[in-house]
Amino acid sequence: MSGPESSNRVNQALSNCYPLIDTHTHFDAPVFDNDREQQVQSAYHQGIRHLVLVGYLYQHFERMYDTKQLIDKLSKRFGIDTGEHNESDFCTHIALGLHPFYIEQHTDAHLTELAQMVADSRPLAIGEIGLDTFTDAMKEPDVFDKQKRFFKAQLDTAVTHQLPVMLHIRKAHAEALAILKAHEYDAHTLGGIAHSFSGGEQEAKAFVKLGFKLGVTGQVTNPNAKKLRRAIQAAVDTYGIECLVIETDCPDMTPIMCQTSNSQQLALGQSPDSDSKMAHAHDRNIPANLPWVLSSLSELLGVSQDKLAKQLWQNSCDALKVNWAYPT
Repeated sequence: MSGPESSNRVNQALSNCYPLIDTHTHFDAPVFDNDREQQVQSAYHQGIRHLVLVGYLYQHFERMYDTKQLIDKLSKRFGIDTGEHNESDFCTHIALGLHPFYIEQHTDAHLTELAQMVADSRPLAIGEIGLDTFTDAMKEPDVFDKQKRFFKAQLDTAVTHQLPVMLHIRKAHAEALAILKAHEYDAHTLGGIAHSFSGGEQEAKAFVKLGFKLGVTGQVTNPNAKKLRRAIQAAVDTYGIECLVIETDCPDMTPIMCQTSNSQQLALGQSPDSDSKMAHAHDRNIPANLPWVLSSLSELLGVSQDKLAKQLWQNSCDALKVNWAYPT
């Protein structure tokens, strides 16, 4: 996308501000430490009203709560009323989970501690959890067996506490679907999101059929992401726009129009190790970029941004089993 047409599209995309929920971020990552206050302000001015911090390593759980506390203070300093029922809220929420990509760093003690933290603090959701065979090492039988065991254990915790889950599934969709179909966890009842969905058309429809919403990131802004765009379209053709939510997954998955260098891996979806991306701070994704996901999805589906934004808000509430009023 380049030239006058690109410029006009950019201006059009930013001409309106819609209330949005960023259903998946790693905004607690150190890459935001130097300008987190500025990024909170930017996100608020771009319409972000709810932001979810999602866990992946036990050692970072405390950091997530510290970040939430800081953002809550910042919101009050900006004059943003964080009263529970105020439409001008900027609210931060926490999901706790042990990510499959880091399975070798997880211990059974972490599972126990996670379950205790969920019982004590009741996070918004359990996540991100699931299966990942992105590398050859992760396909090793003992490693993959451990992934499956941790996945099932965290699904158990979600059922015990009646919480939605945020799935991370990469190159293991069939195996994940088999586990979900056999497990007591019921997304139709508990909610849930297939975060940063990366499967094909049939897999997309299979997750939606189980009750999950498909999480759409900045990947959808890339015209070359044809498999993803076909999968989203196929799911919507079958189930309607009710099956989608949007997310930044910041600092990863930078929308293509927001990239300032040639590090395409952020748009094309590399491993979500937020702490490993310090060298790419100039290309990091930020919560304020979420409207680009909305505008690209609107264009792909042929649905107005206004209509889509309202439906995505409701979809997010349905997926997370909350009742957040849509600001008017």
